Amino acid sequence: MSKSPKVAIIDFDLGNLFSVAQACLKAGIDAAITTDPKAVAAADALILPGVGGFPKAMESLNRRGLVAPIKDAAATGKPIVGICLGMQLLMESSTEFGSTPGLGLIEGSVVKLPEIAGPNDRNLPIPNVGWSPVAPVRNGLPWKGTPLGETAPGAMFYFVHSFFVKPKRVQDELAQTAFGTTTICAAVGRDNIFGMQFHPERSGTTGLNVYKTIDRITRGQPA
Repeated sequence: MSKSPKVAIIDFDLGNLFSVAQACLKAGIDAAITTDPKAVAAADALILPGVGGFPKAMESLNRRGLVAPIKDAAATGKPIVGICLGMQLLMESSTEFGSTPGLGLIEGSVVKLPEIAGPNDRNLPIPNVGWSPVAPVRNGLPWKGTPLGETAPGAMFYFVHSFFVKPKRVQDELAQTAFGTTTICAAVGRDNIFGMQFHPERSGTTGLNVYKTIDRITRGQPA
């Protein structure tokens, strides 16, 4: 491409917008934070960040008229990357505070982390906060062409979450991590739609490399 692709960081009042914008800047991504449906529609790629509650996030997206341009972008093959809550919004529904429909870009649901016994006769704390290794779900080259395309299996990423996604299709699950004795989904991907439960913008050099790979994807270069 002769020009840098325009990337819209979608603002729905619950995103860790500044840190995502700074990571994009360091990675060389031409990104702008926006609440404008027209700007979202005109962008070459979308980043959907988020920290907070699923119902409030969907209410904000609907109220601001952002759902239609996000779905249109997905249908036309534009890269869309969801981060943390943004990844959960890609799913069909969430059980957080009842049942709430999501964007439905990837089949599956969002459920609360299970109660798992930890040390000192106490359950592991929820939300799950801290660093965890991320591993491929499948052998071979499962991450090729995704934002994790340059990430080494077992790389450490920073998580902050109380809920996690359960894709209906096994092939939509890119990566997994451990929460106590349970394996949970850490990343999803289908065609041009990607999601990460962890925060690459808070994961040091490894996370910055994820944003650099996102830049290559938006430029139509191998990832």
